[in-house]
Amino acid sequence: MANILVVDDAAFMRLMLKDCLTEGGHSVIGEAENGIVAVEKYRALKPDVVMMDITMPEMEGIEALRLIRKNDPQAKVIMCSAMGQQLMVVQAIQAGAKDFIVKPFQSQRVLETVKKVLG
Repeated sequence: MANILVVDDAAFMRLMLKDCLTEGGHSVIGEAENGIVAVEKYRALKPDVVMMDITMPEMEGIEALRLIRKNDPQAKVIMCSAMGQQLMVVQAIQAGAKDFIVKPFQSQRVLETVKKVLG
């Protein structure tokens, strides 16, 4: 299964995603609370997939996505958005996100999305 980096400014959202992913057989090899930390951890950990929140303090998810993809054009990033963020989801896909999931998460959808992105 995949090694995954989970990025969200809300600790409870990181925990929910981590639980969902580990129950699905994946390894969460790192967590980040903002885009700056996400970019650093991506470079250090080289995860198979990144689950990244769009709206975060210090550096938004879309900006972090662009930096990660600049460093690694093959990076597989799944964006996580709240309802009503359609414009930001479109921007994320244009910036290279492989897919997106909508909060609140459904475990089945999260795992299907990871599977799809991994090919």
